[in-house]
This record gives sequence, structure tokens and C-alpha cells, in this order.
Amino acid sequence: MRVFVPRDAAARSVGADEVAERIAAAATASGLEIEIVRNGSRGMLWLEPLVEVETAQGRVGYGPVAPEDVDGLVAGGLFEGVGAKLGLVEELPWMKRQQRLTFARVGVIDPRSGDDHAENQGNKGLRAALALSPADVVEEVIASGLRGRGGAGFPTGIKWRTVLGAESDLKFVCCNADEGDSGTFADRMLIEGDPFTLIEGMTIAAYAVGATEGYVYLRSEYPDAVEALNAAIRTARDRGWLGQNLLGSGLNFDLHVRVGAGAYICGEETSMLESLEGKRGMVRAKPPIPALEGLFGRPTVVNNVLSLATIPTILANGAATYAGFGMGRSLGTNVFQLGGNIARGGIVETAFGITLGELVDDLGGGTASGRPTRAVQVGGPLGAYLPVEQFGLPMDYEAFAAAGAMVGHGGIVVFDETVDMAAMARFAFEFCAEESCGKCTPCRVGAVRGVETIDRIRRGEDRKQNLVLLDDLCDLMTDGSLCAMGGLTPLPVRSAVRHFGEDFS
Repeated sequence: MRVFVPRDAAARSVGADEVAERIAAAATASGLEIEIVRNGSRGMLWLEPLVEVETAQGRVGYGPVAPEDVDGLVAGGLFEGVGAKLGLVEELPWMKRQQRLTFARVGVIDPRSGDDHAENQGNKGLRAALALSPADVVEEVIASGLRGRGGAGFPTGIKWRTVLGAESDLKFVCCNADEGDSGTFADRMLIEGDPFTLIEGMTIAAYAVGATEGYVYLRSEYPDAVEALNAAIRTARDRGWLGQNLLGSGLNFDLHVRVGAGAYICGEETSMLESLEGKRGMVRAKPPIPALEGLFGRPTVVNNVLSLATIPTILANGAATYAGFGMGRSLGTNVFQLGGNIARGGIVETAFGITLGELVDDLGGGTASGRPTRAVQVGGPLGAYLPVEQFGLPMDYEAFAAAGAMVGHGGIVVFDETVDMAAMARFAFEFCAEESCGKCTPCRVGAVRGVETIDRIRRGEDRKQNLVLLDDLCDLMTDGSLCAMGGLTPLPVRSAVRHFGEDFS
């Protein structure tokens, strides 16, 4: 008998480790032999710790399970899959609404087990890639329509094609896992719940562009993810999935984890590369682009965790299958993260085209406070604030851009009617002032002036003139900043003024 108790940091923070210990003790006391599998989270964070019991019909869920609940659940038939249960996990409405491709194995497998990975179609995408030429792998990624999941939405395959065509004796693949946006946690959950998929995706990228060395830049605030990924890398080396002549293909590729020091700006690709080189994380001017002169001046693929972790399913099942999901130029699925003041927070992987309202109200259940939703910020701290009147907006890169917003990394933070939107606009400038690398004046100085200007508006000082000044400042930062840190800070500010102008009275 197998019982699953998540090892995910979110589950551990609410007592999953003690729940696992108590289940093991209860089994011993009952004379039962069970295997406790520490899997990743299914993404239903309001149900954590979510315990699953393997039965002939499928995995039955119980949750949320507190340590003191265990004895009662065992007495009620937990080990038989009966009692106070949620039902079959795969049949729960939250799971049924999703199309899990990138997250297909998260919550299903033991993330420390190479056997589990291999038995659940692990390395199928890599083997399919190795049967093609590198150029054909690149074209397959282009045909899939996959776009960067880090925020910019740039076509992944076009970036790979550039690196493949660059002449160099050394190339790199770098994974940007410095997940610092508010309301985002998909990278962490993927790495903690299925690290082998990220390794496989990076290996496919290395084969496609001719790289021999890879780095994962992982934020220091994710110690569980660091441990999980390092453990998976060791297993992959032992099994010949990394290193010399991997899978007998002649491909040489190895992978290393580098832990960041908490700078938000290192989520920007060139700042990350500077940090990887041992320098202070500061934005580089472009051109040259990293695809031509990246890490240590060599051609470098820089992709986000979700971008790279999606590659194996594309190669395993074909580009056409992946491109069959989504809408317009936003093809495939995206992993949306529901957070903030929301009743049911967590991870939702679904095809592009689902509306913002469906995510917040149908899947998320509205606000946790029970009050009406007033605003939703999509795309992290530099994303726009959207009112409920725009809940019909489809989750699509172009639709969001046309509405003056961005999908970004897929983080959705909900606010109820008590929110002060002038304070939220001030926070955007304050955040930029704190996290700016300081290299360019529009970002470094503009953010500070923005805080001062909003403070004057909130005090009622020359409100009309200061709103004009605020608009001019936003123009300057958008057009003059070296990177998206300063260039996107006006997005939440302007959206707050446009949709919630009464808060600036």
C-alpha cells in the first residue's frame, strides 16, 4: 500500500512532515506495511496537507489533514480509502478543469525517484529529440508555438535557432529560476515536485543548440527546491542522463545549480548572467543579445523554468499536439498561480484562452474574505491592476497587451473592496526604487520621484498638476529605462489611476 504525503514547501509549512510521521506510526501500530511517498503538491493549496491513498479505483484524497486528525482518519478507514474522504483526486473539479502537460507528473511521482520518472514517460522527450537532428529539434520547438514563460513571451524556438547558428567552441544553457514576482510559485513547485523534467528539458536544449554546460540560477529563498534539484542532478548523473555520452548518444552535457542572493533584478536575464559570472547583478545593454554573447561572452540559451520543463512534452508528443491547445499566437498551456485574497489559491495549468474571471471566480472561488473582488494584479509586481469589469479578458498575450496589461509569469493576485489602489500604485514605485540595480537614471531616480509624487497626490497637494507630472514620469521611465524593471513599473501605476481614479482624490 502506498500513501502519498507532499514534500512541497507549502505542505510542509502547514505540518506535512508531522502528518507523514503520524501515518507511519499508525500503520506500525496497526501491523500494516505501507510505503509513504513524499510527492509534490497537486496545487490545491487550500487542501494542504493533502494525503492520498492508492486504491484499486485510483488515488483517494483526504485534506486538509492536520497531525491531530491522523488517528481519527485511520480509525475511519484511511488505509482502505474510505471514511471522510474527498474522493478520487483526479476527479476533483479543480483537477478536471485543467490540461496538465508541463505539470503532468507533479504530485503524481516521487520527485526523488529516478524509477518513478522513468516509469511515467520520463526521458521520452529526450529520446525523441536524440532521434532528430539538432536543427529539426529547434524547428519542432518553433512549430509548437512555445513562448517564454518568464514574462516576455518571446518565441522559445527562435532564441534556440539563434544560438544554434552562432559559431563558438563553447555554448551554455541557463535556466532562470530566480522566481521573485509576487504571487508566483510555479517554478518552485515544479522543481520540488518534478525536477527531472527540468533536467530533461535543459538537456534537450543543449543537444539542439550544441551546448555542453548548463546552469540553473535558483533563488536562495527556495532551500527545498535547491535540495530537490541537486538530489535529482546526482541521480541523473548516476543513471547516465547527465555527463559524458548520455544515454549512449555521444552527447556530453552536465548541469550545475547556482544559488542567488535575493536580488529581484537578477530575474532579468542579463543581470542573472552577470551574477553567474561572479559579478554584481546589473543589467547589460543590448545588443549584443545573450543568444550571441551571453555567459562569459559565449552564445547562451536563457529560458525560464516552465519554458524548459515544457520542452519534453513537446518532443514526446509532437509539436502539433501541443499547438492544438490555446488561441491565436498564444499556443499550448500556461501555469497560472492564484494568490492574494482568494478562497482557493494554488496552481492551475490550462490552455491559453481561459478568462480571468473563470480563474478567479470559478476555480479560485472569489475572495477569501467573502467581500467583493475589486482588483486583480496579473503578471507580478510590475503587472497591471485590472477591475472586475475586465474579467472577460482571455488569458492571451495579445489580448492582455491590447488591454494595457501583461500575462507575465502567470501570477494572479486578488484584492477585495478594502484595497487602497493609490497605496498599491505607490508600492510599485517603492518596489522599483528598492530593487533597481541603479545602472540607469530613469529607473534609479524615477522610482524615487514617483513615490514622492504619489505622496503629494494622496495628501491633496496640487492633485491635478501632480497627476500630469506622474503621467510624464511614467512616459520617461517606459521609454528611457534600460530594462523592464523601470520600463514596466508605470504599468501598475497607470492602470491604478485609470481604473481606480477615485482612490487618488
